[in-house]
Amino acid sequence: MSANAYMKSRALFVSPSQPVPPKRLPLRLALWLLDRPRLGHHASVKRLAGRLLKQPARQGVVIAQSRLGQLLCRDCGNARDRRIGLELLRQAARSGDLRAQLELGRHYCQPRQREPLQARHWLEAAAAQGSHEAARLLQRLNP
Repeated sequence: MSANAYMKSRALFVSPSQPVPPKRLPLRLALWLLDRPRLGHHASVKRLAGRLLKQPARQGVVIAQSRLGQLLCRDCGNARDRRIGLELLRQAARSGDLRAQLELGRHYCQPRQREPLQARHWLEAAAAQGSHEAARLLQRLNP
């Protein structure tokens, strides 16, 4: 029996009661692209990663919400995208994502946003998870 025929016959015997693993390739590819030093800073790569992260973020995948929120808050020029990015970051931060908590803390520390209670809340949550940067920002927030 050839390898191809074996794979076809094997596909026929997969039981329908077995759960089908979620499609994580777009998520993994987007994270890989963003984490590459040479690729992650290019606008076209960020656009592609954003498109790949959109569906998993809608499905409630916390890491996708966090990274897409960061992209929208940092790299988009219009207010609508920044508002969507902040909401995605809030959802991820509520789920315990350290990056999202730190990003929200940074956002609320900025002079334009300046909401010290919100900043303190998210920075304390990030510091409780061991973020040294959050602890440093908290010290600057509390003179």
